[in-house]
Amino acid sequence: MNPAEDGEKRTVRGELVKILTHRRDDRGMVLEEFASRCVRRHEIHELVTTEQHDTSPGAVVDRVGFLGFVEIAAGGVIDRGDPVLVAGRRIGSVLGFDSCHFPNHYNVLIAVDRTVTGPDLDLRPTMEVRFGQ
Repeated sequence: MNPAEDGEKRTVRGELVKILTHRRDDRGMVLEEFASRCVRRHEIHELVTTEQHDTSPGAVVDRVGFLGFVEIAAGGVIDRGDPVLVAGRRIGSVLGFDSCHFPNHYNVLIAVDRTVTGPDLDLRPTMEVRFGQ
């Protein structure tokens, strides 16, 4: 992301629709080369935490914790570095995207200090998710 090329944007909002409870140390997700992805209203994407913070295109992300699936309420652009908030609480920031399940959904990788799952954060369906301000 180049700050000289980026303008203001609206916050992408959504709602948790399913909570996930597992973690893996051998997941093998591959970081997309793209620093941003457009998302549409009503799309559903997976939220995944990782303590691996390498943003190099093609970086392999093995250590992950699964938070859940979010339905997008207001489409927009999710950028690498966007803060991720659930129910007003900052969870981490967008590390990037893995598209192994696309076009069904993206895995939105969230950089955190400690890999966590949905239950670790006491997440519940219908909680609001925000990407950005």
